[in-house]
Amino acid sequence: MRTGKLAIIVGAVIACLMVGRAGAEVTAGIKIDQDGLKGFYLAIGDHFKVAAEQIDVAREERIADEELPVVFFLAKRAGVAPDVIIKLRHSGKSWMEITTDFGLNAGIFYVPVSGNPGPPYGKAYGHFRSRGRSDWGHIWMSDDDVVNFVNLRFISEHYDYSPDEVIKMRQNGNGFVDINAKVKINKAKHKGDNAKFASDEKVKEKGKGKKKK
Repeated sequence: MRTGKLAIIVGAVIACLMVGRAGAEVTAGIKIDQDGLKGFYLAIGDHFKVAAEQIDVAREERIADEELPVVFFLAKRAGVAPDVIIKLRHSGKSWMEITTDFGLNAGIFYVPVSGNPGPPYGKAYGHFRSRGRSDWGHIWMSDDDVVNFVNLRFISEHYDYSPDEVIKMRQNGNGFVDINAKVKINKAKHKGDNAKFASDEKVKEKGKGKKKK
């Protein structure tokens, strides 16, 4: 009888530990996601010079995270308030339809790259490369293409990072929230490595300047 009760108690303790562990893992996952999103929103605000409140309003208007840069990019290019772009989007218009409404064309989305990108960029880049720049006004891009190109431009310009490397991350299945976080970390690491190299070189130069006795 005692053995049975002991087994029940031990089983209950193990179950609690497993639940606690699972909860900790979920919490950790949520924290990572929230940190990534926070960094993404901060980068958008900094790059497009918009207040956090404007980003919150766009999110409340059910604009997807990866489409937020498109809203502020088009608003800036068209010279209108972000809510104008949001209203047009909610009216059922595609990103290209909104673009052409303001006399703009696909050329504003183009980002120069050194490589030959595959999916999801290959088809759109093929259109740009098969036409002369003066004919880019006839290129029609899908919503997905616009989102991919605007985020490519936003992240590569904001961090002064190779667009080819951003494309590689996208081709590996990374979303732009994750790409933003990875690029930010890579840039910080590179900056730290450069600072260490400069410090080491400075020490070497000082050593060279010392006269041997």
